[in-house]
Amino acid sequence: MFDEYRRNRTTGSFVLVDEADNRTVGAGIIIEPNSRARAPEQSNVTWHRSKLSRPARWALLEQTGATVWLTGLPASGKSTIAVALEEQLAGEGQSAYLLDGDNLRCGLNSDLGFRPEDRSENVRRAAHVARLFADAGTVAIVSMISPYAGDRALARRIHEEGEISFLEVFVNTPVAECERRDPKGLYARARRGEIKGFTGIDGAYEPPAKPDLELRPAEDGLDHLVELLLSALKRRGVLAER
Repeated sequence: MFDEYRRNRTTGSFVLVDEADNRTVGAGIIIEPNSRARAPEQSNVTWHRSKLSRPARWALLEQTGATVWLTGLPASGKSTIAVALEEQLAGEGQSAYLLDGDNLRCGLNSDLGFRPEDRSENVRRAAHVARLFADAGTVAIVSMISPYAGDRALARRIHEEGEISFLEVFVNTPVAECERRDPKGLYARARRGEIKGFTGIDGAYEPPAKPDLELRPAEDGLDHLVELLLSALKRRGVLAER
């Protein structure tokens, strides 16, 4: 078990000791996991396949599954965009479901806090749930800060391994604008020192270097942002051109 060094210096570093004389002969830090690493195989766990193949399921339902992953600072507008996209898709007869970060913390992820390792596990669980929704033919819309690039890369890899379309969307809103909106008053509390490790204040946020789509709510209206998302899904072949 280990962590990336930037998240935990204790469990993200190591020393090599010579068994013969107990001399330290080397040391290192863990930058990131090997992308090909796999969880240990469990001999008593087997994936049970459905009688329906994915193409057959999607053909019968006349819809295609995918995951739209909205990442950005707190109060950047992720949830507002996600809700509007879900409503638009449902109105067009497409199965869509919002997996909001706060909603998941009310149940599935209620045992997780906001330490870096908890945030990583939060993303991992959400990614697997989104993949299942997408496999069923639904457009899963994940609205989650997901501040670390490595965790978002894992979410993408989970989908790619399942051959599920994954759209990483960076909701790029300046922190000053996020603070101005601040619907929950969290930025103000963080500024007063009442919340520690708050993303955007004293907690890190690693913006996507190459997102599939970048949205700027401070510059564009909600309807236009939703249209950009719909266009991206059409280009991916998730939605049919009409």
